[in-house]
Amino acid sequence: MSGSEFGIGVFGDVRRASAGAFLLERVVATGSLVVRRIGGDRAGEMMVHRFLSSPAVGVAEVVETVAARTAAACAGRRIVAVQDTTEVNFAGRAAARRRLGPAGDGVSPGFFLHPVIAVDADDEALLGLVDAQIWTRRGEPAAPRRGPPLADKESQRWLTGAGVAADRLAGAASLVMVADRESDIYGQFARRPPGLALIVRAAQDRKLADADRLFAAAAVWPELGRYNVRIMPRRPGDAGRTATVCLKAGAVMIKRPRHGADPADPPALPLNLVEAREIDAPAGAEPLLWRLLTTLPVDDCAAAAEVVRFYRLRWRIEQVFRALKSDGLKLEDVQMHDGQRLFKLAAVGLVAATRTLQLVDARSGGRRPATDVIDAALLDAAEAIGRSKEGATARQKNPHPPRSLPWLSWIIARLGGWNCYYKPPGPKTMRQGWNQFAAMAAGFTLATHAAVP
Repeated sequence: MSGSEFGIGVFGDVRRASAGAFLLERVVATGSLVVRRIGGDRAGEMMVHRFLSSPAVGVAEVVETVAARTAAACAGRRIVAVQDTTEVNFAGRAAARRRLGPAGDGVSPGFFLHPVIAVDADDEALLGLVDAQIWTRRGEPAAPRRGPPLADKESQRWLTGAGVAADRLAGAASLVMVADRESDIYGQFARRPPGLALIVRAAQDRKLADADRLFAAAAVWPELGRYNVRIMPRRPGDAGRTATVCLKAGAVMIKRPRHGADPADPPALPLNLVEAREIDAPAGAEPLLWRLLTTLPVDDCAAAAEVVRFYRLRWRIEQVFRALKSDGLKLEDVQMHDGQRLFKLAAVGLVAATRTLQLVDARSGGRRPATDVIDAALLDAAEAIGRSKEGATARQKNPHPPRSLPWLSWIIARLGGWNCYYKPPGPKTMRQGWNQFAAMAAGFTLATHAAVP
């Protein structure tokens, strides 16, 4: 199967394109980033090693090619782009690691990933990867927070992510960038790309132009209403909960910080603040308190609630991290030693984790087309495979619109062993089904082309 059919990139060479497609499909299918498992046999293992070692293959091309599919899926839709950072720490597994600097603890070798994902603002479905920055730190101590300009700090990644999202998702009907407290940077607001709105959880009790402080501003504002927020599970065994929050919102004028900000940025910026404060939290639970700085209007309770809902979609990127790391592909357990090869494998892992979650999302229905995940050239193969997996009863018929993503998800779940009766298919079933689909689609394509005179 060629690389173009599954959107992994051409890498300037047909053989590398084929190897890239093979690598992605095997990572999705096996649920592993261990080269021996991905390869399947010695020939496959060597193909993966050559692909990851090739200087012609880079993280940027893997990401850019996948991002093109995401951009197509986002066209005309209301999009929430979410960005965040996670670290891969090889503490206890440091032997023979090369070209890796210190992780967050300053001692163990590791590296950092900063992806941007796209989420449909209306049905909250994950649409794909938009960008990913992957880097390792130098061995010397980090620069003082107030020392070098923003462009020379790791904090620049937040501005870069926003700029890339605005560029690649320009075809969206609307675009809102959501990020957590680490992105509460004055330059993020001052240099916001045109056409992109921001929602950032406030980390700093900033000075306001009227000499007041940000965190105290909402104290005198009237309550707009109350809103239920679903708090997603944070650990295995945690069922999550629903919090009822009191909503307040209003305009603020934040001042440029005395230290760390670019003097070329405006001395003050008009923003809106939404405060969501939990009332009657259960005993033993930390009450939810979100202070959200935004460029969106917050004129009434519905608008403020929408800002809170968009911010809650941050949990989608947490899902991606879990699928890439401890709860899925276990990137932190990979024994590969060379940093540059690890970066490429991590990029492919991000794509694989995102694709698996897209298929799991789609199991319950929706309006997205199958081409959000596969190329149109494979739809005929999917139709033929899908017919073979339908049974005699109504429960064994594909209930979704033909050529939709839920329709494709149903086919892949059936290939993965789902019997249509018990609990909905999960990531493991989808990975197994994808492995079968990739092989069967390749065979169908070859047979179809061979039949053409």
